[in-house]
Amino acid sequence: MTLEFFNLHSVRSLLTFAGGLLSQRPLQGSSPTNTYQSYGNSLSCPSDSPLSCHNATTAPDSCCFIYPGGQLLSTQFWDTSPPIGPADSWTLHGLWPDLCDGTYPTFCNQAPRYFNITQVLHEAGQVALLNDMNTYWLPNRGSNEVFWEHEWNKHGTCINTLAPSCYGDGYKAGDELVDFMGRAVDVFKRLDTYKALAAAGILPSTTKTYTSAEIQTALKALTGSEVVLGCSRGRLNQAWYSFNVKGSLQSGDFVATAPAGKGGRGTCPRRGIKYLPKA
Repeated sequence: MTLEFFNLHSVRSLLTFAGGLLSQRPLQGSSPTNTYQSYGNSLSCPSDSPLSCHNATTAPDSCCFIYPGGQLLSTQFWDTSPPIGPADSWTLHGLWPDLCDGTYPTFCNQAPRYFNITQVLHEAGQVALLNDMNTYWLPNRGSNEVFWEHEWNKHGTCINTLAPSCYGDGYKAGDELVDFMGRAVDVFKRLDTYKALAAAGILPSTTKTYTSAEIQTALKALTGSEVVLGCSRGRLNQAWYSFNVKGSLQSGDFVATAPAGKGGRGTCPRRGIKYLPKA
């Protein structure tokens, strides 16, 4: 996919705002639609870029191939005590790069660390993105800023296509941070877990319980692939969607895949799962 190059912050802000107005759209298993517009001047990637975790040999251009963390997990929370986020929406936990065997790196040096996420996004004119993050990307304790710093420094720094060298001569500090945060929110908004469960008759309740198979079937309708489910004391509270990427994180297509190394390894019982409402 060819990246468009935008040099003016006003143009970037307008595109980000417009992207935030798009309705939530599920990612399709084999040919997902990428609605995210790359923020920085990241390098263009050919349309036939290899799919991460599927290459037979080393990819020649690492800026167009996510390696070694070739499986990305879009992870979501359902927090009820205390209730976090809108009553009719799950919240974003993060976008995590796993290795192709399901293990994962943390706190890497592929990209620089940041401890001023809000400031960087404000200075980049990312008002709409910040609004989305303050609505959907929330911790169950502590401040939003510290949570975002943790997610970027632990996970974002391990994605090689976010290296400053992948932005060429036009790189400005923070470009990679905007792309990571923007792409994480974009993928999350097209994985409406609450709506998918509701469509299958699975609604928050203090009395009803559900089976793991019922929940799994409902969420597989979003991408066509297995979802890793998380429970705490029998209460549904996490969902992890797995993807390989064709191209870079900034502009590539997210292709749903089975969770490498994590299939069937969720923490929910087979039956009697509680899905509590946000009080």
